[in-house]
This record gives sequence, C-alpha cells and structure tokens, in this order.
Amino acid sequence: MRWITSLLRLWRGAPFDVWIGVQISGKGGLRYCTKSPDNSRPIRRYPIPYKKDLPYDIVELMEEVETKSGFLPNVFKLLSHRPAEFRAFFAYYDAIMNKETGQLSKSDRELIVVATSAANRCPYCVIAHSAMHRIYSKHTTLADQVTVNWELAELSQRELAMLKFAMAVTHAENITEEHFKDLEEHGFDQEDAWDIAMVSALFALSNRIANFTDLRPNKEFYSLGRIPREKDKAEKS
Repeated sequence: MRWITSLLRLWRGAPFDVWIGVQISGKGGLRYCTKSPDNSRPIRRYPIPYKKDLPYDIVELMEEVETKSGFLPNVFKLLSHRPAEFRAFFAYYDAIMNKETGQLSKSDRELIVVATSAANRCPYCVIAHSAMHRIYSKHTTLADQVTVNWELAELSQRELAMLKFAMAVTHAENITEEHFKDLEEHGFDQEDAWDIAMVSALFALSNRIANFTDLRPNKEFYSLGRIPREKDKAEKS
C-alpha cells in the first residue's frame, strides 16, 4: 500500500497531467510521464529515469521548476537520462539566458531562440520559447511572425539587427567586422554581440538534441502568454 500513498502525495502536489502516465515498477519506483497528454506518441525517444533513481539535486531542481510553472517541461525529463549532461546544460543555459548584465532583455533572448530554432526546424524549442517570449514581452503574435519569416516580422530596427546577427551565427556564416558594425549602429557593443551569438549557438545545440531525441513540447506551452491564467483573472476581478 506504500506505493499508493506515495502516488497520492505526488498527485496532490502536482497537476494531474504531469503524472498521468506515471509507471509503477516492480520495486515501486516512479517514472516521470513518458507520453504526450493525448497519449498518441511518446514525448521523447530515450527512456526517462525513475524519479527515485535520480540524484537529489536534479530532483530538487525539477520539483522547483514544476512548482513555479505548474508543469514540468519535457526537456528536464529528457536530459535527466544523462545527469552530468543535465547539470552542464542547465548551468550554461542559466549563465546565458538569465544573466543580468548587457543590453539584451529576457524577451530579446527568447526572440533569438525562436528565430534560431525556426531556422533549425525544432518544434520543441520554437513552441516552448515562443511561449516564454509572449510572457516576457506581452506581445502575443511577434514570436509567431518570427517563426514564419523573421525578416517580414513586425520588428524594430534594433530587433532586426539583432536577429540578423543571430541568423549569421546560426547559419555558420563567416562573421566579419561588418556584422559587428551593423550591431553597433543599433546600440549593441561587442559584449552584446557575444551574448547574441552565445544564445544562438547554445540553441543550435539544443535544437539538435531535441530533434534527434524526438522531444515533443508540453501542451501547456501552446497557450502560455495567450490565455490569461486563472490567477490573473482573479486579480483583475
């Protein structure tokens, strides 16, 4: 009966759709959800470890993210397959995406991720980071436009220059002084250029990981930043 008590405790602490698909092993282990919510296909190609077998620091981070977001993004489940790489990836992600210096805003960084991921044809990263861009920018359609054609999107001249540089990095062009001069004309210095390039380069890696593992986006990403949360509705009323 111990496994039932544990399962109920987990369900009380997390949304049902996070745990729907939890599997019980002969030893009573808990495995993170392995299928998309419509149960039509797996969320990834590689196995997701049992929670009890994961290192404590990884479980702690995953639970923190799940608590704050209301769901656990599938990339965390996927990368937990390789704990050392999980730690390395998210440490670098945090250093690049959450730094507080320089002239790139969080929405700038997310827009770079969307453009890079669209160029690399990565559904997971496009959908997940379009959601993050909508949240940070409060703009509900710009990421969609960038996904289809960033050159025709309703971008400011500054954003256009930023994405032009990011795309040069994404497509492995020979970066010349002209690329840097174009950025400088729109207020970016060399350190900002480094940040733009690193976001694009990191997500070129991330896109390829997501693609070869067949990583599928959580259904929650599709509506984030588009549909007001119940909390927001309550605050307005």
